[in-house]
Amino acid sequence: MAEEDSFLTISAPTEGLFKDRGSRFLGYAYPIRTEREARELWLQLKEIHPKAVHWCYAWRLSSGLQRSSDDGEPSGSAGKPMLNVLLSRNLTNVLVVVVRYFGGTLLGVPGLINAYKTTTEVTLDEAETVTDYRTTTYQITFPYESMNAVMRAVKEMDLEVRNPVYEMTCQLEVTVRQAFEQEFLGKCSRGEGVILTPLS
Repeated sequence: MAEEDSFLTISAPTEGLFKDRGSRFLGYAYPIRTEREARELWLQLKEIHPKAVHWCYAWRLSSGLQRSSDDGEPSGSAGKPMLNVLLSRNLTNVLVVVVRYFGGTLLGVPGLINAYKTTTEVTLDEAETVTDYRTTTYQITFPYESMNAVMRAVKEMDLEVRNPVYEMTCQLEVTVRQAFEQEFLGKCSRGEGVILTPLS
């Protein structure tokens, strides 16, 4: 089980460039965690490159969700070739965007497929591939009297606490690697009135 929750991703954003008959294809790859994050990064690139003609993308998440877009290019000529590169390299939690500046010469569908595929490859060639793990984020709500039991579980599993509220009713968020999820839930249940709500 400890290996089943692992996947390959990239450690940091990278960029790449490919040119064909005057058209410039600018590649951008990002490590991501959510669909919303992918969309926000794509919108940022549209703002950075307002004079480009296409902003095609492909992404995959560890949840199994994946998407691609030709963004106005002929169907199947951009997003799918980009997604296929992510699949062939077995990369997850990655967004790739290729921004195209038109050079005046039509490339045809085979030319476009080659351009978007190659730009994606060149961009990912610059990335460091790392192993990451599928996780679940929990919001933990508990009465103050159960503070010791919850904090002991958090400390034993070396988890980072986010958004803590310590009052009569306490609340905090932690992210747990899925391989150790059941162990964590068991430890937390030692406290009275502990409610664990999965957020992701």
